[in-house]
Amino acid sequence: MTTADWISAFPGLNKLDPEITKSLIEASKVVHLPAGTRIFGPGQAPQAYLLVTAGRVRIQQTSDSGREIVLYRVSPGESCALTTACLMGFEDYQAEGIAETDVEAVTIPRATFDDLITRSPEFRKFVFTAFGVRITNLCRVIEDIAFSRIDVRLAQRLLELGGDRGRIEFTHQQMASELGTAREVISRQLNEFQRRGWIATSRGIIDIKQPQALRQLAAAP
Repeated sequence: MTTADWISAFPGLNKLDPEITKSLIEASKVVHLPAGTRIFGPGQAPQAYLLVTAGRVRIQQTSDSGREIVLYRVSPGESCALTTACLMGFEDYQAEGIAETDVEAVTIPRATFDDLITRSPEFRKFVFTAFGVRITNLCRVIEDIAFSRIDVRLAQRLLELGGDRGRIEFTHQQMASELGTAREVISRQLNEFQRRGWIATSRGIIDIKQPQALRQLAAAP
């Protein structure tokens, strides 16, 4: 993807004035990041607005005790809400962004971002709309962690990650990070699912054997 044609991947940017579009194209840069790249981390100041055009970025936070939680993922056609918040609030990152796959993204320098937020109502609407959607989703994540049963959340996530194959290449620690809990809690619950015959586990792999049973649990209040 060239610098000039990435805008078509973000419908909200098609409404920009030609002059604003020209400024955006001239200042932006398409970057390619291999899987595993640490894009940003705690204590770093954001230098650019980030828009993902291909691949997936995982945003995660680590507590003082070393426990990790996945906050959200940035997929093609999306921006990073944490970057947006830090740019607008002149704050450093408090979490890290990892390229979960090979990633293609567009970076818009901070100076250009600040300028377009001021000059263009359409660009401002694009940024704030994307930010609002992500914050709403984050509130749901917090609600799930605080109030939903771990067995229900685990069943839901297994079904989401299993897809058509019914196989998940995840360690117990990775699954714990997904759900914001301790590895021991996940291991205990996975062992219970395996005892019931719903799944089969091996090193780094979870195979779903009875998806209907997981669906029934996932639908529980």
